[in-house]
Amino acid sequence: MKCKVEKSRISGQIVCPPNKSYTHRAIFLASLVGKNSMVENVLFSADTNATIETCKKFGAEIEIRDSSIIVKNPIKIGTKISKIDTGNSGTTIRIASGIASLFSEEITLTGDSSLQKRPMQPLLNALSSIGAQCNSTDGKPPIKIRGKILGGKVKIPGNFSSQFISSLLISGPLTEKGINLTIEGNLVSKPYLDATVATMRKFGVSVQTLIPYKRYNIPPQIYKKSAFTVPIDFSSLALLLSSAVLNGENVTIEGSLGDLPQGDEIFIDILEQMGVDITIVDDRIKVRSPEKLKGGKFDLSNSPDLLPPLSILALNSSKPIEIFNVKHARLKETDRIAIIAREIAKIGIKVLEKEDGMILEFNEKTSGAELNSEEDHRLFMAFCIAGMYVGNCTVTDPESVRVSYPNFIEEMKHLGAKIQLL
Repeated sequence: MKCKVEKSRISGQIVCPPNKSYTHRAIFLASLVGKNSMVENVLFSADTNATIETCKKFGAEIEIRDSSIIVKNPIKIGTKISKIDTGNSGTTIRIASGIASLFSEEITLTGDSSLQKRPMQPLLNALSSIGAQCNSTDGKPPIKIRGKILGGKVKIPGNFSSQFISSLLISGPLTEKGINLTIEGNLVSKPYLDATVATMRKFGVSVQTLIPYKRYNIPPQIYKKSAFTVPIDFSSLALLLSSAVLNGENVTIEGSLGDLPQGDEIFIDILEQMGVDITIVDDRIKVRSPEKLKGGKFDLSNSPDLLPPLSILALNSSKPIEIFNVKHARLKETDRIAIIAREIAKIGIKVLEKEDGMILEFNEKTSGAELNSEEDHRLFMAFCIAGMYVGNCTVTDPESVRVSYPNFIEEMKHLGAKIQLL
């Protein structure tokens, strides 16, 4: 499927969707507790639905009420499970792998064709070192895991994905020995690790930080009943802000920022550095953009999901935008560096692709083009926003938004975006 995107000016109010990462973590942790633990302001999307279904496969009894879920009975360690399909969700399969290692029966975890290209070997190696039996083809899904892990000392590289570390942290308290975790090398996406620790604490488990982003100790513990409210998603907010900056006329974005850590909140600082005036009053965000953005150099090592919304701002920047330290964006749903570099060049942006990022420079001769999002939800949304600025664009794979922002097209059209499904 494709959609046609014409030049558009948007105005009005839009509500930022709930956070996908916190929704995943809270559902898993509530499912390890049961006892009517509640997660409120849930993002219901393809990815988070995969987590709900995975927890059900593990034996949890989950009831959905409006925008909340209630976990009546917890995951049953020891339930016989042959296979779990986690769809397109990398977060789901990685956290589920840690939980599967608590079971003594073999469990197969798999996903769609895209997920089957994503690396798992560092996590499998770590689980194997503390007692699991893990098998896969080339370190990618489908994977087979048989526990039961006992815990103890475990090491894992930090340069692939913070999701591997989150998986170990979440399963660690339920092991016989707890875990003493060492992260080798430089950790990417640090704020996502902070999000995991913050969510675990909300569910009554303490994580001892021995050396930040290097060493953690998690003694054996039991998760406790909690009511967790999911904050807005700064990854989605960044896309809405980019659209307001490029295409907006008096756009108001609504949603509580909350006090839980989110690495992508740095996007507000990035926009201000580029000359955008941002006003936040009573959970309402407004922007006032300069005639031309200032450009700049930006380290996205801790916030790789900002690559799409930041890259398209080159359409209205007086100076180059340089993005670096985001090599791990190549290991997302797609190789986002390569695809953004290839596609955004079609509409006239000068792009110098690098191994860990890119340099983007405005070209006066922009024009419409067919943009291939490669079934990547964040690329689809970013390319639509770019199309609204350039006009006469076709963007592939609109159905991909179900992963993180199912109502994106409808809500943007409500603001005045000229997007038509073909």
